[in-house]
Amino acid sequence: MKLYMTPGSCTTGIHILLEEIGAVFEAYLVNLLEGDHKQPDYMAMNPKSTIPLLVREDGKAITEFQAIAYWLARRFPKAKLLPEDLDSEARVMETMDYVVGTIHMQGFARLFTTSEFCETEGEQEAIKAKGKEIINKGFGVINKYLQEKTKDKPYVAGDYSIADAALFYVEFWADKIGIPLPEYCQQHYQRMRERPAVQQVLLEEGYR
Repeated sequence: MKLYMTPGSCTTGIHILLEEIGAVFEAYLVNLLEGDHKQPDYMAMNPKSTIPLLVREDGKAITEFQAIAYWLARRFPKAKLLPEDLDSEARVMETMDYVVGTIHMQGFARLFTTSEFCETEGEQEAIKAKGKEIINKGFGVINKYLQEKTKDKPYVAGDYSIADAALFYVEFWADKIGIPLPEYCQQHYQRMRERPAVQQVLLEEGYR
């Protein structure tokens, strides 16, 4: 398999899942600032010009974080990255979609790519403020999910799953830019950082 990734981005979550699985894959760096994702060879694989992009062993490409994460969980069932019961699996998908679609794409995107959300320069501060509002509300929602879990099963759906990798990358962003995490999200973030696969990925992506 081939993972097209940018260190410290949402692709970090997929990188973590690949390491958790123990899958053999090649990593290809995509420099977003240099416009690698808009080059013809990349767009031939992914016309959306987005990351992450996973090219399977058979050459077929998968895009979108949720789709890649779900495919990996189903492709490698021994890793137990999806719960066995339907209700918990639904919570995993619900949380992952909310993290990616709202906290990331509506919240952090307003901070990282502010110009794409406004027509005039004077709107930028308001756009960033709205982004932080969405982020803080989002972490508040997730915090309640985590609060429901017992000490023995402290992840999003109880046991570790693909949703935890998604949640980690936005928690990582919050930590890096100084947005305080609520209590149970902070505990989740620290718990994730203790996982060997996460530690390995952060080292490989240049974080100490």
